[in-house]
Amino acid sequence: MSDPIDHRTPRRKPKPDLTRIAGHTLSPATHMMGYGYDPVLSEGALKPPIFLTSTFVFPSAEAGKRHFEGITGQRAGGAEGLVYSRFNGPNQEILEDRLGIWDGAEDALVFSSGMTAICVLMMAYCASGDVIVHSGPLYAASEGFVGKVLGKYGVRYVDFPAGATRAEIDAVLVKAKAMAAESGGKVAMIYLESPANPTNALVDVEAVCAARDAALDPAVTPIAIDNTFLGPLWQRPLDHGADVVVYSLTKYAGGHSDLVAGGVSGAKRWMDPVRSLRNTMGGICDPYTSWMLLRSLETLEIRMQRATENAIKVCDFLKDHPKVEGIGFLGLIKDARQQDIYQRHCTGPGSTFSLFIAGGEAEAFRFLDGLRIAKLAVSLGGTETLASHPAAMTHLSVPPERKAMLGITDNLVRISIGIEHADDLIADFAQALAQV
Repeated sequence: MSDPIDHRTPRRKPKPDLTRIAGHTLSPATHMMGYGYDPVLSEGALKPPIFLTSTFVFPSAEAGKRHFEGITGQRAGGAEGLVYSRFNGPNQEILEDRLGIWDGAEDALVFSSGMTAICVLMMAYCASGDVIVHSGPLYAASEGFVGKVLGKYGVRYVDFPAGATRAEIDAVLVKAKAMAAESGGKVAMIYLESPANPTNALVDVEAVCAARDAALDPAVTPIAIDNTFLGPLWQRPLDHGADVVVYSLTKYAGGHSDLVAGGVSGAKRWMDPVRSLRNTMGGICDPYTSWMLLRSLETLEIRMQRATENAIKVCDFLKDHPKVEGIGFLGLIKDARQQDIYQRHCTGPGSTFSLFIAGGEAEAFRFLDGLRIAKLAVSLGGTETLASHPAAMTHLSVPPERKAMLGITDNLVRISIGIEHADDLIADFAQALAQV
């Protein structure tokens, strides 16, 4: 890679165009090996060092003044160099550059957790009297933050089911617009989660975009989407009309169940207010975690491909098992509407799916307690296979009537397939089902 970004001297120069070599377009996987880093600037170290420092020395007082003018918003463009570790740092900036490459985004920001990313994102766009439109189901903490926390500050919401049609989305936006008008606010954002956690239901991002453009001002109301289950390999929402992509980088991007982090990607105009609030509140990803994520991004494509190949084999076994009532796997979609969305939006089914055990909570618990290779734990996207019970764990706080409406039933088990040998996983699922 030639002319990488200088992460040691004060700078905010434009990112170089390294997407092509002699007319050949480079893939994101190739960029993960060196984009944004020059070994010459770090004593020839092949990999970026970990920059454990709280603050950075300014080359001059004038430079310090300009950096703070950018940080505080008195001058457009942000800081022109490294300032303070609550604002920026070499490891974080290299990671943000590479995350943006995966999403095809102009800018990206990294956070201490996925929920920190989501909360700061929503607070950056919303004010009292505003309305959020969101798909359902959402991860329980995301839904709780919208309904319980933002609600205390005068932000209201209206939602629609993940598989909603264009007509249904239109109707919800009309309602949201009326709610905002009566409270003197605006429709601040449309927040999606696709596939939805834990049902794996897909949202038609293109239909949401068309409905938004017809009913609202796209310059005022961005579309943000949690792309954790499929991103960044199997789905690129910015290509289908979304403005902002959100991640729990803990999951596939981190991929080893040994860190917690979050990310947000999109056009700079949408990232600037989020960056400004992050600068004030903190919540930036720390240098060591950023360094670990740089390591993980190098193998992201290989890990996600292997895990998806395993999931296809495991689900092929499970789909005809007498003790399995159904499977919410994107490689086995039966619903025509969902299949249409999948074909337009996704390039692979991923490796996380919902498994419906014949029976109820007791049968689901017997299956979970019977697993030997797969681990009973929340989270997903790691190298190991994980299984959990959303209704009693991650979505326990969701009211029973809403769980029933969203399809989060007592017999639903969420499975995240890892990179073990597929035959071993099949044997483990077979013996666990035998205990049901």
